[in-house]
Amino acid sequence: MILNTSTKKIISHQEIVCKTFLSQSSGLIFRKKQNLLMVFPKEQRISLHNFFVFYPIDILIVGADMRIKEVKRNFKPFTFWNSKEKGKYVVELGLESKHLSNIGDFLEIK
Repeated sequence: MILNTSTKKIISHQEIVCKTFLSQSSGLIFRKKQNLLMVFPKEQRISLHNFFVFYPIDILIVGADMRIKEVKRNFKPFTFWNSKEKGKYVVELGLESKHLSNIGDFLEIK
């Protein structure tokens, strides 16, 4: 579960957790709509593609301090995107997120 502690709202009840390079590269490819959390060893710029993910998703780039540093809304299928900010965590919201998170908000992962 991922909780936005700034707004006290749950943004994901259940998500796939990806810690390895292989799981991060496959991500949501060929999966039904769901949420995903990527965990990296250290903060870095994030490069993503949305190939073979057949629905738009929202992306949250989260720093080591658990603060949202960048948000990409409506990341369309079959496109590329590079973050401007470095992040230790990436939250991919394939399920309705209803824009429950903004830059500067803090998250808690349970």
